[in-house]
Amino acid sequence: MQFTYVLPGWEGSAVDGRILHIAMLRENGLQVSKGNYYLVDVGYTNGEGFIAPFRGQRYHLNTWLNGHRPEKAKEYFTMKHSVAWNVIERRFGVHKNVAKWRGKNFPHYWDQCLVFGNDVANGRDAQTTTDVISNENNIL
Repeated sequence: MQFTYVLPGWEGSAVDGRILHIAMLRENGLQVSKGNYYLVDVGYTNGEGFIAPFRGQRYHLNTWLNGHRPEKAKEYFTMKHSVAWNVIERRFGVHKNVAKWRGKNFPHYWDQCLVFGNDVANGRDAQTTTDVISNENNIL
């Protein structure tokens, strides 16, 4: 997963649709490239660049994990949407735990960026810890 736009500072109780609307109206705000789409949850409506699951369809992953197979195209789409949405939710769950580090000194930041940097986000040319240590030993 790769973040394309971040709009920090909103309260947890803010309405998602309002935040999205404001993000799109801002100068240099969120823009969806033609032919691309963002997954949104059932609280949003489908629109240019946004795909929500069908309302009234099963969307809990455990429904399909327990042997139930999608019977209709809408149900199949909603299952696939749910799988992708689950990946997104897990990623944000990880990021919620970083609040305690805000404003703290972060030693070896650039060294860690080599290991956990942008390459990890898209999976290309990612370095493992072993790669970094090996390269460092070759430089020394």
